[in-house]
Amino acid sequence: MRPELKGLTSKEVEDRVRLGQTNSQDFGNSRSILTILRANLLTLFNAVVGGAFFVLLLLGYWKDALFGIAVITNVLIGVIQEYRSKRILDRLTILSKSPIQARRDGITASIPIEDIVLGDLIEIKTGDQISADVIVVEADGLELDESPLTGESEPVGKGKDQELLSGSIVTGGNALASVIRVGSDTYSSRLVAEARVFSQVSSEIRAALNKVIVWISWALGPIILLVLFGQLQATSDWESAVVSSVASVISMVPQGLVLIVSIAFAIAATRLANKNVLLQELAAVEGLARVDVVCIDKTGTLTSSSMVLDQVIELPSSVNESQWSQVLGEFAHLPTANATARALQSSYPSFGLDISMEVEFNSTTKQSSLVVSGKRWILGAPEVITKQESVLNQVSALASQGLRTLLLAVEGNEVESVAIISFKEEIRSEAHDTLEYLQAEGVRVVVLSGDHPQTVAGVARAVGMHLEGQGFDARELPTDSAGLSKVLEANSVFGRVTPEQKKLVMQALQSQGRVVAMIGDGVNDALALKQSDLGIAMGSGSPATRAVANLVLLDNRFASLPEIVSEGRRVIANVERLASLFLTKTTWAIVLAVVFGLTFWEFPFLPRQLSAIDGFTIGIPAFLIALLPNQKRYEKGFLERSLRFCIPAGLITGLAVIALAIVIRSDQSWSQPQAQTATAILLSVTGIWVLLSLASPLNRTKLAIVGFMVVLAIGMFTLPITTEFFGFVYLNLGQLGLVFGISALACLCISVSAHFARLQSPRTR
Repeated sequence: MRPELKGLTSKEVEDRVRLGQTNSQDFGNSRSILTILRANLLTLFNAVVGGAFFVLLLLGYWKDALFGIAVITNVLIGVIQEYRSKRILDRLTILSKSPIQARRDGITASIPIEDIVLGDLIEIKTGDQISADVIVVEADGLELDESPLTGESEPVGKGKDQELLSGSIVTGGNALASVIRVGSDTYSSRLVAEARVFSQVSSEIRAALNKVIVWISWALGPIILLVLFGQLQATSDWESAVVSSVASVISMVPQGLVLIVSIAFAIAATRLANKNVLLQELAAVEGLARVDVVCIDKTGTLTSSSMVLDQVIELPSSVNESQWSQVLGEFAHLPTANATARALQSSYPSFGLDISMEVEFNSTTKQSSLVVSGKRWILGAPEVITKQESVLNQVSALASQGLRTLLLAVEGNEVESVAIISFKEEIRSEAHDTLEYLQAEGVRVVVLSGDHPQTVAGVARAVGMHLEGQGFDARELPTDSAGLSKVLEANSVFGRVTPEQKKLVMQALQSQGRVVAMIGDGVNDALALKQSDLGIAMGSGSPATRAVANLVLLDNRFASLPEIVSEGRRVIANVERLASLFLTKTTWAIVLAVVFGLTFWEFPFLPRQLSAIDGFTIGIPAFLIALLPNQKRYEKGFLERSLRFCIPAGLITGLAVIALAIVIRSDQSWSQPQAQTATAILLSVTGIWVLLSLASPLNRTKLAIVGFMVVLAIGMFTLPITTEFFGFVYLNLGQLGLVFGISALACLCISVSAHFARLQSPRTR
């Protein structure tokens, strides 16, 4: 054995281990548990609401601290969801854990892949996965499947001095290779390291709610001081002043909105799970409705990664069909047949012909041969076997349709072409209908593949895409954002796309204001899935792809997309209604806090009374509305549309309460419990009216929900057990007439403002 083929010595291995030149992969933690807890607990929102919660508990007013349950639940949902994402990212890997054959001191031994060191000499054979970046020292018919890394479905032949990237799979031949990069320096490790970085799915709803909460949180400080000062002036009982101040503060914070949104997302996740769709981040539900561009990897997404026979074209020759068809069957059933030749098995059985010699398919020669009854038959790439122009023209025409071709020839005095065999990738049966649905819904489809542009274009046409030309070769893509955006505007089908280019395409589309989904199954799609607004992985895809995706199609059904989009639209349209419901309360609460603080008036209700009102005007109906069907198309401007309704409605409600307070203060016959009950009734009537306005257009289900809330409200103010717990009292007819009169006027004004809001924004209802 030549010295250079003996591999490293034991001393050299020890030196490299000491220097840290091993194949162990340490990407660091995606996000520590402490960081997750800190991000969800230590917020201005939690400080204010949590502080109010603990103040009431310390003072012994536990009945008025019910709002704390929503805050605690919301924190738990956030922590659990992010911890789940952390675990998924920490499990992300590309390489299999099978041992590798390494040659050291001239002896070949099986070692774990993490024990490989820089400079190791490794033996690879058919079926192995390359575990580190290597360079070929010796090769015999070596053929690799690089589709997990590049997306190119055709096996690639490799020879001496060529690099092999970790993550590739050996589909033929064997080789001896020297390790040139290990651990985090390998190509696949760099892909994983970038994909493991924690990031949240893009969410307009979450961003809008965070913006509102930040606004409210910053306003809370001065308003708390204002209200507390005013309440201390209004009463000599400091405990009552604190409780009233907490009531004003808590009424301003839409703490239930975030919880209801999380619950709505969780319900959608459960529904999708029943359809074999795994949602890995709750906010991805929103992305389902927002997406206006879907980028698709061809292999494994539009196609099933399997080759099927398209047609066999018999050429004029000296042999008859029965002869060459039997030989074709022998090629198909050889133990050494590659994936393309095996696609012939269902159409061409083996007749057990006497084969005197066999030459296996070789990626270098691109052909295989058999000697049967003294005749040599050749099966391989047409351009290698023949120079006959008429044959090559037919082959070229087939290739332009995205078909892969082989030529069967027989050797006599010269090589005689017998038949052209064309193959096509198996198109997923649901691909055509799914793409048709997306395009009908105004969603643009872009195909990104590592295969030849002509092949990609052929598949695109087969699934119903309208395409001119032969697809764009990504090797000619500009690197600047402006140039790339221009190419993307003119083309929708791209071949020879690298993983890095797929990511750049995502960025270019996003820079145009598009909401982009990426669907893929290979490691080559991982970076693009991570960059996209919504990453969708096939269940049969690589672990890396599934780990970084926002949702996974567990049964590989591309046809699930319409159901997914439908579920997303239902959730986001209903959440928009819910936001208006909650923010209306926030608006009138701020108005009351400021006015009652400045006037030194005693606050008109207790925290527990507000919790009761919230229950039947917001909490319960919000949960039920979140379950209703809704197929409205998504449009940007969620927060603007919500504010357009809730600010006028909230102002009107606040002014109604102030008007009631003025009348009550001018009449000394009202007791404090009566004033609080009257205010609670007014807020209940206007709250249910707001609910009715937001439920438009009405149907039986929505009317039933509103009717049920009315029954709950009546029970709340009439049943002894609820009146005693919440501190309500019975009012006389004159007092009730005043309350309902002001309420009716407020409801009329709310209806008028809602009408104008709809005229300005016809999308919302």
